[in-house]
Amino acid sequence: MSARNYGPLLDALRGVRWPARGAVGAALPGAHRSRQRGTSGEFTEYRLYRQGDDPRQLDWKLLARSDRAFVRLTDDRALLPTWFVVDASASMNFPAFNAATELDDRPTKWSVACALTVGLAAVANASGDPVGLIVSGSQGPTRLAARTRRGTVGEFARTLDRIAVGADTPLAPLLAALPTSARIVVITDMLGDADALVRIAGQRTAAGGLFECVHVVAVEELELPRGAHLARDPEASTAPRAIDAGAHAEYRARFDAFREESARRCRASGAGYVEARTDVVPARMVRQIAAGLGRGAINDGRSRELWGAGRR
Repeated sequence: MSARNYGPLLDALRGVRWPARGAVGAALPGAHRSRQRGTSGEFTEYRLYRQGDDPRQLDWKLLARSDRAFVRLTDDRALLPTWFVVDASASMNFPAFNAATELDDRPTKWSVACALTVGLAAVANASGDPVGLIVSGSQGPTRLAARTRRGTVGEFARTLDRIAVGADTPLAPLLAALPTSARIVVITDMLGDADALVRIAGQRTAAGGLFECVHVVAVEELELPRGAHLARDPEASTAPRAIDAGAHAEYRARFDAFREESARRCRASGAGYVEARTDVVPARMVRQIAAGLGRGAINDGRSRELWGAGRR
């Protein structure tokens, strides 16, 4: 597949901000509300002075008017390192691109994952947050250290374009070395080590971290092709399996149950969860994720709007 042009996507995301879903651990000054209260930042409330309080927090004008000592409480603002962990397993290359005809311009799960990663990284980076990347490619994990410098998003795009999809590397172990205070964004189709990912999500959110799961679903996965056909597991060496024409209803029921269970388990762990379908404009998905909206499926059926300009 040729390199993808993310220019229209990035242009559509100018001015978008991605606030943390909750207060973040104390860190360098940044755009997100910190758990630490200090003498700078945004004013929150007054509180009566208590022994041990910093005298510099006293509001001397209020003391002069009321003859009572109050301290000013403020919310400090902090940077939020954001790490993207992207699934590059064989199942993400669905539906496969038809290189022979060059006529199949349907977005794959992998191309959607790349667009979401680049778009969300650009939004986070625009707020001054360091952004890092881990991808489970077929040649082993690829890592880019979290940085704030200009050009980081372009480096993300070039790195993703070089990834050979087809890894069988579990995602969960890739999270082990990431800082607890970071925002972790896992972009996956949930067809790998989902159980381990949910456990880690629960552990990190219990420790005060932020965890976001973006579940990529191809619209072609929602319905089986009409008639009898052969189905092959791209991540297994087993022979193709015959699927008869009467299996459509059972397949859809099972796949819907899988999606609902994935959402329930992620949310129960304290993680954010969004289902991102391949028939949706990537910029719209990024905006909804950044706004904390659409905690269910994101779908409007307008995928060609940006994807048509995406191939060069």
